[in-house]
Amino acid sequence: MVSKLSTTCHRSDIVGLKYVYPVISRRMGGLSIGINFNTNNACNWRCIYCQVPGLTLGAAPEIDLKLLEDELRFFLKDALEGDFYERFEVDGDKRVIKDIAIAGNGEPTSLKEFPEAVALIGKVATEMGVFPQSRYVLITNGSLVHQAKVQAGIKVLASYGGEVWFKLDSATVEGRALINNTAQSCKASVNNLKLSTRCCRTKLQTCLVDYDNQGLSILEQSAYLDLLAEIKVSGCQLQGILLYSMARLSLQPEASKLKPLSFDVLNAFASEIRLLGFDVSVSI
Repeated sequence: MVSKLSTTCHRSDIVGLKYVYPVISRRMGGLSIGINFNTNNACNWRCIYCQVPGLTLGAAPEIDLKLLEDELRFFLKDALEGDFYERFEVDGDKRVIKDIAIAGNGEPTSLKEFPEAVALIGKVATEMGVFPQSRYVLITNGSLVHQAKVQAGIKVLASYGGEVWFKLDSATVEGRALINNTAQSCKASVNNLKLSTRCCRTKLQTCLVDYDNQGLSILEQSAYLDLLAEIKVSGCQLQGILLYSMARLSLQPEASKLKPLSFDVLNAFASEIRLLGFDVSVSI
């Protein structure tokens, strides 16, 4: 049964492919072609707002690069020349490929063949006329950027005009432990962020949620703003900040305690960030 594609439908199996899946992106305003390296639903973090079913701790499995190429060529041909948009009832104003996004059901940079896979996607999309008109995006928690193979892949991404969306949901030890279930320090994340900006255009992506009716605390706001001020002074060349909240239900144990923050709350916080000299976009 074919499902209508919308901003709330992000099923990675919706077109029956292993690595490639379509998303109508609320932030991009059109078709985002997702690439899922983590077909085992494994990640090295466990963000409490995550919508991945059966999320487990681990890394991406070995990839079949030939299958990835075949699927991507098949799907791009369907979107460019076939009746994909009609079959999935995509609204007329969304019938454009906005980006190809390496994201999926876990941390994509954990893939052993990460540089090779990034290069393959870029090659196919260029040959089929999708790049450079559409964006090439890596969505990552940034935890593995210190690894040489990850930096190599990010440099390949940059060679295709791509950009990195680097996760930073909290600037406190307690917040990172609660929201992301990671013990990696903010210092380590910032060091990796700096490495990312040296390799490729990089934006911060920050998901803010209301946990247990606590809203967006002054402590969290202050810590985040202080960290951004430090990043600014360090000369780190961030291209912008993507501020958003939950759009779909979490599939994690904390789901019943989570609510999205309102646009007014996000926008007010964005105004504080802009005072530090950063470009900020807000979506809900």
